[in-house]
Amino acid sequence: MRLSLTLGAVLAGLALLAAGFSYVWTPGDVTQIAVAQKLQPPSAAHWLGTDQLGRDMLAMVMVGARLSIAVALVAVGIGMGVGVPLGLWAAARSGSWLDEAIMRGNDLVFAFPSLVIAILITAALGPSALNAIIAIGIFNIPVFARVTRGAALPIWTLDYIRAARLAGKGPARISLQHVLPNIANLLIVQATIQFSLGILAEAGLSYVGLGAQPPTPSWGRMLAEAQTMISLAPHVALVPGLAILMTVLGLNLLGDGLRDALDPRLRRRA
Repeated sequence: MRLSLTLGAVLAGLALLAAGFSYVWTPGDVTQIAVAQKLQPPSAAHWLGTDQLGRDMLAMVMVGARLSIAVALVAVGIGMGVGVPLGLWAAARSGSWLDEAIMRGNDLVFAFPSLVIAILITAALGPSALNAIIAIGIFNIPVFARVTRGAALPIWTLDYIRAARLAGKGPARISLQHVLPNIANLLIVQATIQFSLGILAEAGLSYVGLGAQPPTPSWGRMLAEAQTMISLAPHVALVPGLAILMTVLGLNLLGDGLRDALDPRLRRRA
């Protein structure tokens, strides 16, 4: 448990550090083209080499981390901000037409792969980072709604919830004061998982040209632009690919570690 949590925190922290540090310093200008220095291997001047336009790969990865993390973070915020209240509402009205409508709406969204929905939305709205956020956030809503409802339903059967009802508290007040605090640990873990999936989704949208547009660096578009040059300069594809891999792996390990740390049943087993 501790190893997973520590390793995940370190890997995710490196991505966050790179993104934050890019606001004050990068080893090169990501908008400056220097064709004479294109496809240089890693060296003292360019630690991760240069791309097909002569831009510093470390600078590109740092600024790309800023975009990927921002898109995933806002998308998760949208999912939690809408999905958690819907899930709490459905659990409070379990068995009613409202609960049924919310759950059938979730099933409709889940009938299609998340990336396909995101591609359809961004294709309709136009390629941009904002539309990528909207597309990923929309899919996160039913995820958090389903998780929240599933975790809240057993709590509504407990004795202290019955006591709160007898005391005159309404469903909304009970949900906020008694139900939500008891499922917060589960929601934190789910947010970590959705954060990693959001980074993957943003990279996928950028890979097919539906994410942030040039000159803004994006890990997914860096991969797309590098696929024809892998044999000439493997580092052009390896650098953004490893950035995505390590960030997503770190967030997944962090989510597993948080689940083990926050779940009292797992703590008792340990």
